[in-house]
Amino acid sequence: MLYIAPAIAALGLFNAKAPTTKSSTKMAATEFAYGLPGVTSFPGEFDPLGLSKDASEEQVKVWREAELTHGRVGMLAAAGFLVQESFHPLFDGSVTGPAIEHIPQIPEFFWFALTLAIGASEAYRVQVGWEDPKTSVDKYGTLKADYTPGDLGFDPLGLKPEDPEEFAAMQLKELNNGRLAMIAAAGFLAQESIDHKPILEHLGF
Repeated sequence: MLYIAPAIAALGLFNAKAPTTKSSTKMAATEFAYGLPGVTSFPGEFDPLGLSKDASEEQVKVWREAELTHGRVGMLAAAGFLVQESFHPLFDGSVTGPAIEHIPQIPEFFWFALTLAIGASEAYRVQVGWEDPKTSVDKYGTLKADYTPGDLGFDPLGLKPEDPEEFAAMQLKELNNGRLAMIAAAGFLAQESIDHKPILEHLGF
């Protein structure tokens, strides 16, 4: 069944190995993905289409920023599926059923608030990490040179390690969890589209 796909995908995480991090902030052109964290012992340097082979460092960093952003959304989505189908105190509990059927049940004012929140978040991300096309036309669509993909400065609990190797290990964990979450969220969507049942019902809850 489709809902077991996330569990199968997790097998690759058991052999996750943090990459060694160079003290220099300059990414080595000879390394896979310019030395960015993300390579695990299985499946290794995974790029079956060879997209990174001739890509510039700037392009690879943009792709990593996209992967991290989608991975974070995926983690929220996967958790949201499981939580909101079991615990939904908002809107007087009127939003029920599988998560894919919640959207039509949500009041219109919530759509406005949600759109505003997403827009504000994206605007902040662009300001922090992306080149300003008004001042750097030739750098349009690229990240700032001193910006680390995904590092928006949001760390309210102070969990970011000071040691470069520990930071690389934490980045790898986030990437792996985000990759798994994207597969999980896609599996949840597919499963509920087929049988229109909440995910936890398949597990007997």
